[in-house]
Amino acid sequence: MVGESETKQSILPEEIVSGGPPKDGIPSIDNPKFVSIQEADAWLKDKEPGIAFSKGNTDRFYPYQILVWHEIVNDTLSGAEGEGKRILVTYCPLCLTGFVFDPLVKGERVEFGTSGKLWKSNLVMYDRKTDSLWAQILGEAIAGEMTGAKLPFLPSDQMLYGNWKKAFPSGRVLSRDTGAVRFYGSNPYGDYFSATNLALSLAKPTDTRLPNDAFIFGIVRNGKAKAYLVDSVKAQGQVEDLFEGTAFVLRYDSELDAVRVFEKLEDNTEQRINPFSAFWFSWAAAHPNTSLYK
Repeated sequence: MVGESETKQSILPEEIVSGGPPKDGIPSIDNPKFVSIQEADAWLKDKEPGIAFSKGNTDRFYPYQILVWHEIVNDTLSGAEGEGKRILVTYCPLCLTGFVFDPLVKGERVEFGTSGKLWKSNLVMYDRKTDSLWAQILGEAIAGEMTGAKLPFLPSDQMLYGNWKKAFPSGRVLSRDTGAVRFYGSNPYGDYFSATNLALSLAKPTDTRLPNDAFIFGIVRNGKAKAYLVDSVKAQGQVEDLFEGTAFVLRYDSELDAVRVFEKLEDNTEQRINPFSAFWFSWAAAHPNTSLYK
């Protein structure tokens, strides 16, 4: 008998395709270790990118040279503000989507793993509580018991290591001691990123309003999507926009070389939100009717 977890899903079954490796064939990091900036400097160059995350007194950097081999880090916060609280650090190298989630599933914070599958070229994760499948670029379960549920986003940045360590000199860096043998510093996808206009993308046809590899921030409100070309925001320094009745401010921090997004509240204060950061082709494939600010 086929169970509900195998039949319930929000997208067409044929849209979920094999990415090559089997389930957990790309191993998540479940017991991450961290090193000082001084230790990381021995193998991590200033121009290397990664995900930066801060919460309370915790400042962590997750280098893409490690995440490209694992895609998921099941981490736990320390310190008074986050003692024992799980966070889910995710990265899809095919789409340049790097997000941090609150991994809340049925009231419990649980571990996630790689399913070995892709949706629109994007990482499909599974949770280790219900075995449901989740599309990373949606932050949403697309098959299984949790279909339609969404994971809360936590603010994070994609930035260069050199900029991060200047801002957070006491921060900690994800260690290469992951428990797996991988060639950190090399790219398992070979020359994928040198292919003209990402011709190797599985997400075709694409929206031609931007080059496939343009880097955007995406926002979803009331079921509608809008993308902002990050280079345009950097050039202007600040962009204010009204989308679906909500006022947003996109602000470029030149020291961090990072754009951050804020929602304007009714009292005129600002609350930071985390947008979807991605290559344009991936966002447009997931949101074919997206608006665009360029």
